[in-house]
Amino acid sequence: MTHYAKNMYDFHTWANQTLINRLKELPEGVYEQEVQSVFPTVAKVVEHIYMVDQGWLRIVKGMDMRMALNEAWQQEQEMTGKSLEEVEQMYVELVEQYSIFLSQEEDLDRRIVLDNPYTRVRDTSLAEIIMQVANHGTYHRGNITAMLRQMGYPSVMTEYALYWYAN
Repeated sequence: MTHYAKNMYDFHTWANQTLINRLKELPEGVYEQEVQSVFPTVAKVVEHIYMVDQGWLRIVKGMDMRMALNEAWQQEQEMTGKSLEEVEQMYVELVEQYSIFLSQEEDLDRRIVLDNPYTRVRDTSLAEIIMQVANHGTYHRGNITAMLRQMGYPSVMTEYALYWYAN
């Protein structure tokens, strides 16, 4: 039986790709169009999800949280100005890295010490971290949906229940 955290990561991957496919259907410029919202552009939200996913991958592989997040934030410079297609390819590569980790990790219920610089030390399972990755993505895909509607474009459904039937 597949561990629930792996299933949620698969959902996260599906939902991100579903949204990227929708963004590719929209008129040129929408991805970088400035809007008065939580993030200045849809591109910045997509980049944020990617960078946070990168940080968490480093953490589950054993890197200190502060160092993992610093390295992930440094990537922001690399991502700025990249096309949606280039960012999509970066996601494909990141998903592959997660897939390798998830296929090799025998115990997702294994607990690690998470020294979160924004709050405090916490004993956390790898599965909880993978669930955080999926939950964080869901939250920010909602931001993108609201931003697209504000610009006059419909988004696309990325609900977990739809994922059940799409796969």
